[in-house]
Amino acid sequence: MLRSAFCQSSRLIRLSKPCMRINQRAFQHVSLVLKEHSGDPFPYLQDRHSKQVQVEDPYPRLDPIPRPNESLETKRSRLVYQSRKRGILETDLLLSTFAKKFLPNFDMEQLLQYDALLDEADWDIFYYATFKKDVPEHLQSNQALQMLQQHAKNEGKVILQMPSLSV
Repeated sequence: MLRSAFCQSSRLIRLSKPCMRINQRAFQHVSLVLKEHSGDPFPYLQDRHSKQVQVEDPYPRLDPIPRPNESLETKRSRLVYQSRKRGILETDLLLSTFAKKFLPNFDMEQLLQYDALLDEADWDIFYYATFKKDVPEHLQSNQALQMLQQHAKNEGKVILQMPSLSV
């Protein structure tokens, strides 16, 4: 009796297997949430990041913050931090070890090129560095990207780990 009262009060839907039940209210909530966020043209990451998909602009492109009076050391420190705090572990590891190794010796022109590279989306940076995607024309001559690609090869088979944030 208690079981039938529970089934009626929570509006459970029985499926073909007697052990599987779905709460109708929770199911409606999930379907509403999915409908609200279905504006993404490529909801599956494997579609978005495959070589075959050619999308004009898969990520929203924001203009970088202008920093006309940034000193060399301030820029270097900011780039070290931005290399570490990307949001994707693979890119964090690759960029932070690269920054630890090369950024202390970069001049202003190399820092500007590296800064332009960091304006790209995280997965794109990772794919460009590991030769999974073709490098776009505006980054073809980027010396920092070429150095990052060499660094990503890890020819010495060194075990990489996150360095400290100090320069």
